[in-house]
Amino acid sequence: MTDLPQPIRGTQGATMVGPRNPEIEAQNPDIFMPPETDNGGIPNLKFPFSLAHNRMEDGGWAREVTQREMGSLKSLAAVDMRLGPGVVREMHWHKEAEWAYVLQGRVRFYLVDSDRNTLVEDLGPGDMWFAPAGIPHAIQGLEEGTEFLLVFNDGNFSENETLLITEWMAHTPREVLAKNFGVPETAFDNIPKSEKYIFRLPVPGPIEEVRKELNAKSMVGSYVFRNADAPSTSFPGGSTKVIDSKLFPATSLSALIIDLEPGAMREMHWHPDADELQYYTKGKARMTVFNAVNAARTFDFQAGDVGCVPKALGHYIENIGDEPMQVINVFSTDVYRDISLGHWMALTPKSLVQGHLDVDSVLMDALTQTDRKVVPG
Repeated sequence: MTDLPQPIRGTQGATMVGPRNPEIEAQNPDIFMPPETDNGGIPNLKFPFSLAHNRMEDGGWAREVTQREMGSLKSLAAVDMRLGPGVVREMHWHKEAEWAYVLQGRVRFYLVDSDRNTLVEDLGPGDMWFAPAGIPHAIQGLEEGTEFLLVFNDGNFSENETLLITEWMAHTPREVLAKNFGVPETAFDNIPKSEKYIFRLPVPGPIEEVRKELNAKSMVGSYVFRNADAPSTSFPGGSTKVIDSKLFPATSLSALIIDLEPGAMREMHWHPDADELQYYTKGKARMTVFNAVNAARTFDFQAGDVGCVPKALGHYIENIGDEPMQVINVFSTDVYRDISLGHWMALTPKSLVQGHLDVDSVLMDALTQTDRKVVPG
């Protein structure tokens, strides 16, 4: 224990002599020994998917980070789901809207909307879908299986509380089922007694054959968005990509995908009208979140972590690793908006800014540059 880092800075702190978890301390150095600028009562804004309960099913799994895991999640919740080849997330719908991002592999997405449009689409890494609240859909892994991120517009959402076709059938009287479909009651002798949720089927046939069978349409331009169709804006040190209802009209949630080179930083900013859910897909990052009443707290993130920034709170995201970093940010509004500290200051008279901050003219010129979105390392 004597070789372990100690939370000591000058005369502040003291040695830690009780039981320790060095691995967690090493992943969270800015919680173990916070920067001197941290202050006040910012709540926890980080939860790793690796600490989320994993629901194991036949051929796949699902784990979620909701308000139960991280109390700061009010308007958004996240699910990480894996389906093997042919494995199905059963036909269902939600009381909440579902936004999805394919992380790995390929997936077939099925949806029938309220206008009775039958829609089938095959998706790959980076592609997105959106299922509005109440709209039925199903998901199936293709040859290599798939893993995807789901975001729902309610922090209290639970993937374990969806409306499933198997459960509805199981809990409807047989005579009602028979009357509804015009068949004998014996036709329902073998229906499942409970949910299937995730289960195995053969890998589906070519999409052209399925569409022909159902007279189905493509979802691109409606409930599906191809990542390649979103323009990327490059900066020294990284790039950003915005996907919101201006590009993807069906969605009621917006997204910002940030890629940062080592040392680069997404500049200090805030989102005036939306909570932010973050999912870190690669690299290591640091973020300080600022709130009123002199409050600030710094968090460290790595791939697989979920972060949260409540509406209107100031923050930045910095790549503190030696490899590229990526984070997917999803917002509780259909149009993406941000306000950068640099842009605000640049569009305010210099004398007024200088009167607030008591800095010299050389620093003022740097402070009042227009927003850069990404600051190079």
